[in-house]
Amino acid sequence: MSTDDTNTEEAGGQGRRGMGGRGPRGRHGHGSGPRRGGPFGRPGGWQQADLPDASGAAEWFAGRLPDDWFVGGPEVVVDRDEITVTGELAPVDGGEEAAEGRITRWREDTRGQRMAIADEAQSRYGRQVSWGARIGDTGRLFTHLAVPAMTRLRQSERQVLDTLVDAGVARSRSEALAWCVKLVGEHTDTWLADLREAMSEVERLRSAGPDL
Repeated sequence: MSTDDTNTEEAGGQGRRGMGGRGPRGRHGHGSGPRRGGPFGRPGGWQQADLPDASGAAEWFAGRLPDDWFVGGPEVVVDRDEITVTGELAPVDGGEEAAEGRITRWREDTRGQRMAIADEAQSRYGRQVSWGARIGDTGRLFTHLAVPAMTRLRQSERQVLDTLVDAGVARSRSEALAWCVKLVGEHTDTWLADLREAMSEVERLRSAGPDL
């Protein structure tokens, strides 16, 4: 699925610039994370420790979105920073160009509604909302976050990144690190899915325990 994150207004109304960014600057260099007095109703926004539970986000979006937007339910992916909502549009006659045109039309026709829904979800779950659509194998993410993730690496680990840079695979260490993460994700999908499922079960059991 291709990406297009040039129109930041689609990420939502109140919190669409830099929302969820944890580095010194938000997306496209605007803002510095959640604004004080922002849509989440807390000075400085939500902290990770008290981030609202978003385990029911998929069900909320399934009930909140208009019935005629997607064929079937939306795909909702949640992490600590972002909720990405992607749906399958009705098929269109023609090839990839026709599909691209229909996705673009849907994007423009639904912009106002999506911004309003994103505002509601951001206030409810404390996360940026991003959107995408697809028709068959043709898809596009309209808006999405690029959140900085800082880490300390030893020399042997830095050498891995430098090798990728020297070989032209990446232009910088940060791009090489992103490439490594993507590669691991592609080759460990089943293991990561099992790990997330186990973590969800632990969280369920913890929630069912007595309050201290």
